[in-house]
Amino acid sequence: MPETRASPLVALLRRLAIAFGALAAAALVVYFGGDGYKDNNSTTPISLGDAFYYATVSLSTTGYGDIVPVTPEARLLTTIVITPLRLLFLIVLVGTTVELLTERSRQAVRIERWRSRVRNHTVVVGYGTKGRAAVETLLGDGADPSNIVVVDTDRTQLDAASALGLVTVTGNATRSSVLRIAGLQQAAAIVVATNRDDTAVLVTLTARELAPDVRIVASVRESENVHLLRQSGANSVIVSAETAGRLLGMATTTPAVVEVVEDLITPDAGFAISERPVEESEVGGSPRHMADIVLGVVRGDDLYRVDASAVDALERGDRLLYVRKASPPDED
Repeated sequence: MPETRASPLVALLRRLAIAFGALAAAALVVYFGGDGYKDNNSTTPISLGDAFYYATVSLSTTGYGDIVPVTPEARLLTTIVITPLRLLFLIVLVGTTVELLTERSRQAVRIERWRSRVRNHTVVVGYGTKGRAAVETLLGDGADPSNIVVVDTDRTQLDAASALGLVTVTGNATRSSVLRIAGLQQAAAIVVATNRDDTAVLVTLTARELAPDVRIVASVRESENVHLLRQSGANSVIVSAETAGRLLGMATTTPAVVEVVEDLITPDAGFAISERPVEESEVGGSPRHMADIVLGVVRGDDLYRVDASAVDALERGDRLLYVRKASPPDED
């Protein structure tokens, strides 16, 4: 269950209120019991300002000794009231500092422990509409939420990602230090789903410099920026605006085709496009004569369509792009 915690600002304000409350209470005790206190540097009675001064130096344990209790009643009052207030003040002050340092140390240990054991995970930069859709697809394909790291600067977006069990990193992904925290150097892939094309280019450049072998999949809004992403080191570039535009155009004349396309790119419903290695019994066979509906064959770093002559006979190490059943058909 997620923790219900006050924001750091609210927690700090509460502790400041407690500290100032203790200070004011001590000052009022001294002011109303002023006859029992003596200012060694003045012959005038203890004023309200003097009382606050005494409370400040007393609760902070500075104790200059210029204002002191001189009567038995004042000393008893200092013992049973001022001393507990001093302890409360110190607990609030020291407790806040210790808690901050402890939390930072605990967080650093958790990060280092996670980074030491995580391998071949996926880093998703940006958890907006595109980033969420990418994560949903990964989860629909069976990815473990703990193997997906979301990097964003928006705390609200990161909280939503944390609610799904994803690992989150707060920061600007154009900085290599942030990508190091996300464990990019041990990652299998990074999805760049930022809202701006120029940011996507900078993230891609930083990621490629930090992890030369990682697979980079980037999204851009305009097709004219595709070459910039590829020159920056992206392995795959998706043009979100043009892809949406094509689907919109197809929907005006062939809406059923759009429904099938959407079904195929939704991994957890209907049918979905997936990839698997060629089985030993399939080696030497034709991808066109298989039980699965094969769309393409990946051989090495090359992708061949199913009707390409180069893949008339499947080889060991080939991978098939095929249509799999993601969920049973709806029953009437």
